[in-house]
Amino acid sequence: MERVTGVGGVFFRAADPDRLSRWYAEHLGVDPAPESYEVSSWWQQAGPTVFAAMPADSCHFGGPEHAWAINFRVADLDAMVSQLRAAGIEVAVDASEYPNGRFAQLHDPEGNPIQLWQPAGADLRGPS
Repeated sequence: MERVTGVGGVFFRAADPDRLSRWYAEHLGVDPAPESYEVSSWWQQAGPTVFAAMPADSCHFGGPEHAWAINFRVADLDAMVSQLRAAGIEVAVDASEYPNGRFAQLHDPEGNPIQLWQPAGADLRGPS
């Protein structure tokens, strides 16, 4: 069976797309979409990705006005959290450590939920 090789893009509505793209680039290192075909898109490191449909009433997204959430892998959660807090961004670090890693939550300027994940266990070791 032929399989997809990864996520090729994440697309969502924004009240101010330019401002939000700059925020993601400045604070998380996610390059904005290229303005021409001569410029490469943002490249990410290979690693585990969760693709999960969730119940319509899931609290994972915050309020009902938010229909999507994104989880970014990070190599050093503590360093990323320190960097974001130094920029005045509120970040909540999950006090629990799970078999699959550590997590932190924040929101972008439009209130969209972002989860940061430092993988551990099987997700850190690689595919079985």
